[in-house]
Amino acid sequence: MTDELDAKIVEDVADALIYSDRSGTIVRWNRASTALFGFSADEALGQNLDLIVPEHLRAAHWKGFEAAIASGSMKLAGRPTLTRALHKSGRKLYIEMTFALVRDADGTVLGSVAMARDVTERVERERAAKAAQNS
Repeated sequence: MTDELDAKIVEDVADALIYSDRSGTIVRWNRASTALFGFSADEALGQNLDLIVPEHLRAAHWKGFEAAIASGSMKLAGRPTLTRALHKSGRKLYIEMTFALVRDADGTVLGSVAMARDVTERVERERAAKAAQNS
């Protein structure tokens, strides 16, 4: 029952939930991830995280990802961060993400989980208001 309940929770949360293994391969992709990024679970599972990371951010993403996996700690753990992401259509989104490392019973890092939500409208609204103030 617990595994089934866990799967239902992951699938039904409102935020996109993406779990990748130590190599950055997508292993879990919930319904909200499909709604946010446009890729079905079948399209995303087994793919590299580059699927949703814009090209200009990939070097920084992988530097941080690999450092976190190797060290077992993350600078941004639990703190929401604003970043850009790619939609299947090629459109760039503003998303707010939180990250955590996932460990086995012995404390070995198995991978990373991220929760994401689309904040594109909010960011664009804030930028338009700021631009209007400055003009």
